[in-house]
Amino acid sequence: MIIKPEISWTDFEKIDIRCGTIISVSDFEKARNPSYQLEIDFGDLGIKKSSAQITSLYQKEELIGQQILAVVNFPKKQIANFFSECLVLGVYGEDKKDVTLLSPSLPTKNGLQIG
Repeated sequence: MIIKPEISWTDFEKIDIRCGTIISVSDFEKARNPSYQLEIDFGDLGIKKSSAQITSLYQKEELIGQQILAVVNFPKKQIANFFSECLVLGVYGEDKKDVTLLSPSLPTKNGLQIG
């Protein structure tokens, strides 16, 4: 197990993690690893796109309407022909192939910030 270096409170405050609801899911056929392309509603922040390697534990249909947590203040990242606008958060399984999405335990308003 690798433990990352300690960060300051100021470092943590730079990360903008928000709650959003997945509104569409499609297969990302041009990705190197099996992935979905997601559209996520972040309320007042708008709809953002993301690529997520979550195909081993989740079917497309079950993801629609699911609330997730994501970092929304990274710069856009090009993956093949797709621009990812946020980083959906999840917990890696032991083999790093199975990813369990992080989500609030109760329904929350889209766009609310994590702290």
